[in-house]
Amino acid sequence: MKKLILAAITVTTAASVFAQGTVSFSNRSTGGTTHIYSTSPGTPSLRGNGASDAPAGSTVYGAGYTLIGTTGGMTASTTFAQILAAPGSGAAESSLVPALGITTFRTGAGAGNLVLTTATLGNVAPDAAVASLEVVVWDNSSGLYPTWTQASVAWGQNLIQAGRSAEFDLSGIGGSVNLPPNLNPGLQSFSIGVVPEPTTAALAGLGAAALLVFRRRK
Repeated sequence: MKKLILAAITVTTAASVFAQGTVSFSNRSTGGTTHIYSTSPGTPSLRGNGASDAPAGSTVYGAGYTLIGTTGGMTASTTFAQILAAPGSGAAESSLVPALGITTFRTGAGAGNLVLTTATLGNVAPDAAVASLEVVVWDNSSGLYPTWTQASVAWGQNLIQAGRSAEFDLSGIGGSVNLPPNLNPGLQSFSIGVVPEPTTAALAGLGAAALLVFRRRK
């Protein structure tokens, strides 16, 4: 009997050590509604809520921006999303770690919205007071990039469309006391796209430098 009790205590202790915080991974909830867009070639990426979001914002997703999962946009079932997280408020972006729980997108009236799932934050304690989060989204229509770790490399090589939301804080992380919290209203709408070509970025830098020199001479 003593051995059984000891074994139970050992298992419980191990479970508490490896317990992890949870969040409700969706951008459509009672806390608010945001949207995620794909972009046409040459269209800059945007961040911020638009007029159709709750709460509404001033960012304009006009021509060149298409809701993921709608006609003309990226395919809902092959566009993936994942959460990056770190404990505490305002953590450095470099410290954010991919969470467990990858989801895809809805279609129809729910285009631009994620399919609800629960994400487990491996580096954030259950019932933590606050955590720093980002949502990352990428095109996996090729089937070659099932995780953000792989997709971020492909994005950097201009092989796929991808993007990151603005970083935000989320309070009351789920655990044994708290229910998994909704991402809204911390999460804001954003669009994804390709990384600017290195040559384009270099030319932009040269242009800015030339303009600065010209102004100084004047």
